[in-house]
Amino acid sequence: MMTSGDRVARVRLSSVRLPLDAPVSDAKVLTGRQRPMTEIAFLFAEIVSEQGHEGMGFAYSKRAGGPGQYAHAKEIANDLVGEDPNDIARLWDKLCWAGASVGRSGLAVQAIAALDLALWDMKARRAALPLAKLLGAHRDSVRCYNTSGGFLHTPVEQALENATAALERGIGGVKIKVGQPDTRADLARVRAVREHLGDHVPLMVDANQQWDRPTAARMGRALEEHGLVWIEEPLDAYDHAGHAALAAALDTPIATGEMLTSVAEHAELIRARGADVLQPDAPRIGGITPFLRLAALAGHERLQLAPHFAMEVHLHLAAAYPLEPWVEHFEWLEPLFEERMEIRDGRMLVPERPGLGLTLSERAAGWTAERFETP
Repeated sequence: MMTSGDRVARVRLSSVRLPLDAPVSDAKVLTGRQRPMTEIAFLFAEIVSEQGHEGMGFAYSKRAGGPGQYAHAKEIANDLVGEDPNDIARLWDKLCWAGASVGRSGLAVQAIAALDLALWDMKARRAALPLAKLLGAHRDSVRCYNTSGGFLHTPVEQALENATAALERGIGGVKIKVGQPDTRADLARVRAVREHLGDHVPLMVDANQQWDRPTAARMGRALEEHGLVWIEEPLDAYDHAGHAALAAALDTPIATGEMLTSVAEHAELIRARGADVLQPDAPRIGGITPFLRLAALAGHERLQLAPHFAMEVHLHLAAAYPLEPWVEHFEWLEPLFEERMEIRDGRMLVPERPGLGLTLSERAAGWTAERFETP
């Protein structure tokens, strides 16, 4: 096999715990299925080649699973040493088969995601190109909407202030959480935000999988008057038939996909026509390599794309998608990096820095619980 002449020299892994400013609650907390979120666990991978090229990537877990991702990555990281770092698709398959006995989705591929992102970051840095340009960008900026200001632990009055602040910052749309046990409270919340924003501002809602089919149908009809961009995760993430029925019955688009953890799971959702807006998460499905496979499937079906969370990565991937996408604004990850995403006129600008354009901050080092380096 022809090689570039370069080889992976070593891999460094870090387990990082990012504390949140305040406990965060969505509908899963209000229905008693989860506890409020107080931190996010990150798995960082830094890869260095024999020729001195470097790349950095990460995966993450909310509430549980972070130590498992880190442990799995430690087991497979040495399989990259000595390999040509440019052969990313082949290396993804190699890492996947190394841990295939525990599956080819979920935690097993999420550990691979950090390594895969690092390899793509290195490849784009080596080419002196932003990742979006390496992939083939369709645009230099992407529509963005804010989610972090509209969680259910936030009183309605504060959510309205947060929405105003997001728009003043240049963010283009606002998403708020719904899915409370009392659906009347949800309707009042959406009505208050819509009246506050006016009809011209893009507004989305997210039920975080907490409605059953009858409730989702009733709520979907009741919400039609508000001209929502989409209703997100109205049903269990794996209820593809239920999502498809809603998508067929409502004028408001149905968005889902963030909780799926492989390309195969997304393919089933697409086959069932369960989403008008697909919301894959690159770290959750195994990295950029599988995301590109999924984006090809979604593009073939002419689906809208709105990747979940991790705007620092998804901005590049959304910019390379042929149809006009959305990217989700969360400021939560900002303390981990030296750089900031630039937002203007409702859009997030693709950075001109090579690769992902990210550098780990000194604060991230302070939140590091464990480190590992290949021999």
